[in-house]
Parts: sequence; C-alpha cells; structure tokens
Amino acid sequence: MATSTKLTRSNSAGWAFALPGFGLMAVFIIIPFFFAIGLSFTNQRLVSPNPTEYTGLANYRQLLGMGVITLDAVKDDAGQIVRDETGAPTFPRVRDYTRNNPDYPQLQGMREWFSWGSDTSRTYVLARDVVFMTALMNTIIFVIVVAPVQGGLALLLALLINQRLRGINVYRAIYFMPVVVSIVVVSLLWRFIYDGNSGLLNNMLGAISFGAIKPVDWLGNPNTALGSIILMSIWQAVGFHMVIWLSGLQTISPTLYEAAAIEGSSKWQTFRYVTWPGLRNTAVLVLIVITMQAFALFAQIDVMTKGGPLDSTQTIVFQAIQRGYGKQDISGGSAISVILFVLVLTISLIQRYFTREKN
Repeated sequence: MATSTKLTRSNSAGWAFALPGFGLMAVFIIIPFFFAIGLSFTNQRLVSPNPTEYTGLANYRQLLGMGVITLDAVKDDAGQIVRDETGAPTFPRVRDYTRNNPDYPQLQGMREWFSWGSDTSRTYVLARDVVFMTALMNTIIFVIVVAPVQGGLALLLALLINQRLRGINVYRAIYFMPVVVSIVVVSLLWRFIYDGNSGLLNNMLGAISFGAIKPVDWLGNPNTALGSIILMSIWQAVGFHMVIWLSGLQTISPTLYEAAAIEGSSKWQTFRYVTWPGLRNTAVLVLIVITMQAFALFAQIDVMTKGGPLDSTQTIVFQAIQRGYGKQDISGGSAISVILFVLVLTISLIQRYFTREKN
C-alpha cells in the first residue's frame, strides 16, 4: 500500500513538472493543427468581409487535381504532319481542351505541367495547381538527395573525428560551426557566394580553369537554382548530424574493436560487422531527423530565391506560408499544411518499417 502511494506521488510530481511544457505544446502545436484541419475544409481568408463557408474537399481537389491527355499532331489535307519554322511537329493547343470544352469536363481549369512524346503524338500531364505540384516535386527531390548525401557525409566526418588525436576538438568545432550560425545568415552568405557576376564560386572556377569556365548565375538559372540550395543545405546541417553519429560511435564498446583486431579484421570488415550494427538505432534517428528537416525547407528559399526563378525552387512549406499570409488564403495554406503532415507521417512510417529490428 505504501509502495502504491509512493508511486502515485511520484507520478503526480512528474505530471506537475511536465504540465507547463505540455500546455505550451497544446496551445502552440496541437490546437492550431486541428484548427488547420478544420480550416482546410472551408474558404476562410485572412481578411474578408464574406462569411466563412464549408467547401468540403474543394481545396484538396484544387491542389491535387491532375489529368492526362494525349494529342495527335496536326495534319494537313494530304495527311502530312504540319511543322513549324524549326521543323518541329505542330500539336493542338492544350487550352482548347481545358477551357469551356464540354467533351472534357474533367480537364476544365487545368494547365500543362509537363509533357513528352514523338513526332506523331504527345502526352500532356495537366494539373489544377501547377505551382503546388512543382513545389511538391521540388520538396521530394530535395529530400531524396539531401537525406542520403547529408547522412553519409555526416557519418564519414564522425568516423574521421572519432579519433584520439591531438587537437581533434578543434576540427569538431569547425565542422559543427555552421550549425550554430543562423540559417538566415548562412543563406545570405551563400547568396553572395553564388552571385552570377562577382561571386566567390564563379571567381574560383574561373581562376582554376584559367577563364575557360564562364560565370554562371547559380540562383538565377532554373536549371541550377535548386541544386545550389541543396548543396548549401547539406553543408549547413551536416555538422549537426555528425554529432549524432559521433554520440552513437562512442556508445560502441571498445572490446568489440579489440576482438576484431585480434581476429585480423580489415577496416572495412570492422566497420561492416562492428561499427554499423552498433549504429543501427542512431541511423534510424538520423534518417528521420534529416527527412523532417528537409520537408521543412523554407528559410533558404525565402532568403535566396523567393521560390524563383520560374518557380524552380518552390517548396511545400514556402507555398503554405506564401498562400496563408502572402495571399491571405488561410484555407489553402491550411490544406497544404495538412498534405505536408500526411506526407511526412507516411514517409516516417515507411522508414520505420524498413529500419525496424528483425528477429
């Protein structure tokens, strides 16, 4: 009876200490999240004289609506394909099928996203919101590239500095330094590095190539803008994940390495059969953290490109904030936030499934 009373009192004290933190989470995270879910089913705007109306899944249909249409090349009376001045085949205008065409009601209001085809036919992928679909694909590309590269590079750095060498703490501080610097400051710094006229990167490439490599507007070119931001993001956060890997390395018992050395294991065999199995839980944590941080990409985009050029660096979070506050479309921004939550949750569950411990 005394043990039960003591346990109850301990739990009460624990709940009392946790209550302020839980209350803040509830006020600033949990309750706003449910508000966002509710607002995503309405036409709520930030400032509007019109009353809020329930619209069901209209916001989600607008964001995720897609269609596909295949069009044959235009032919003349003789049955020959009509070509333009450059010799390319001519195809009907997509807008003839997406605007006031009763034969294609499911395509009304859509725009061309991308296409592929041959001289005789071309397939067009359409979307109701091309900008959001571009943001969605950019975010997925960012995650696919950043997660393995940043995680692998951080592990390599952790292995290098996990040595008992003189002055090794200096290298640890240097590698970790970008993490403690504000991401806004880092973004501004790299914007100057990527400058198309007198940026440091262009000057270095020109110097080592003796002028053979011409200056590139890294952030002003749609083909290089997203890749440039990916490179900067990997550099900025790799030190944080390096520390997580390092903490995992230091939990592995030294006796395992001594046994491997006695058995004559090579460095690769030691890493494969001793180090990597000991880092399994750490690897799961690093993978999930990198994925969540990558999906939350915003500050770099806001400071460096504002989503441009030509929407080539749009991301989901940037779209949610731009629509919710920039365009005062609270319902649309809320719907994007819900889509992001479902996407991150799904990927996290998939990652957890494939990295689970198997008997």
